[in-house]
Amino acid sequence: MRILLAHNHYLQPGGEDVVFEVEKALLERMGHEVIPFVENNARLNGMNPLKAATNTVWSRESKERLARLIQEAKPDVAHFHNTFLMISPAAYYACREAGVPVVQTLHNYRLICPGALLMRDGRVCEDCVGKAVPWPGVVHGCWRGSRLQTSVVTAMLAVHRLMRTWTEKVDMYIALTEFARRKFIEGGLPAEKIVVKPNFVNPDPGEGQHQGDYALFVGRLSPEKGVRTPLRAWRRLKDVPLRIMGDGPLMEEIQAFVRREELKGVEVLGRRPREEVLRLMQEARVLVFPSEWYEGFPMTMAEAFACGLSVIASRLGAMAEIVEDGRTGLLFKPGDPEDLAEKVKWAWRHPKEMAEMGREARREYETKYTAERNYEMLMQIYQRALGRK
Repeated sequence: MRILLAHNHYLQPGGEDVVFEVEKALLERMGHEVIPFVENNARLNGMNPLKAATNTVWSRESKERLARLIQEAKPDVAHFHNTFLMISPAAYYACREAGVPVVQTLHNYRLICPGALLMRDGRVCEDCVGKAVPWPGVVHGCWRGSRLQTSVVTAMLAVHRLMRTWTEKVDMYIALTEFARRKFIEGGLPAEKIVVKPNFVNPDPGEGQHQGDYALFVGRLSPEKGVRTPLRAWRRLKDVPLRIMGDGPLMEEIQAFVRREELKGVEVLGRRPREEVLRLMQEARVLVFPSEWYEGFPMTMAEAFACGLSVIASRLGAMAEIVEDGRTGLLFKPGDPEDLAEKVKWAWRHPKEMAEMGREARREYETKYTAERNYEMLMQIYQRALGRK
């Protein structure tokens, strides 16, 4: 099968980029011809603001470039991971005009929320869900804290709803969890076109021994990831070592907090190579995942399961679906440091139970999150898209 794989990189690398690369590698390994169509938002630097805004709604350049690529490569199916900002939804029209079915992975909530996170002022927000014109996002400046920039995203969403792009120009959508699928249906996407396929971990890192006497946080150091909550919880957990891996806008605040509160057991490691992250996962006793937005499908959680590491996560959105409380980990009230501290204390007092949860997490990975299982699901989705051609 010839598969056109399209992705628009953000200015800061993230999980979507990882998924794009591992799915590309998987498809190539399974013998398919992959035709990449890639853009990068770094090209926006220095671009005229009016042109950038127009491009977000409809990029004639991307549409024409993609049309030429389709004519040359003749793909059987086009699979988009991200079109925001440079590719734009105009790319779907190039595929439709050439008779190429379109599959779109929904990595975040952009199609129902201008800010993409369903979060505002540190809390979950669904004010724009189901609105033809998601104007509350403009009022609150939900994208980049700017009403003007949010209005551009809102215009893109509203224009393409009016054009019925989201309902008619995409043949199949991939939601990463059943929770996300329900949200997108509430937001107006056709239920019959949305299937659930989670992310996967490849290669398999292998189950660890988990002999390290520490809890682990891995993720972007930003407000929506809830990293402030474990810091406040660790005021009560000074006998439990915590290692924090990642970087982001809260790095200086976190380092200052650790020094000020004299949290000697908390070590801020910064960004580290993936191999080192996996090694620490294989030795940690538990992963702490305190995110305060719904999440898409966190690769960190899938990697933890692959390493046989149980997870203490927020009882919210995708996390409450991925982690089965008492079987593959524990759930706590989002943003509640006291509840998190109690769950960590319980975990440290019950090492045998936590070890069994780790084994269950590994079984969950082997059942749901391997490359082989993901490939089967992806092929079924492509066949359904081809059936709609």
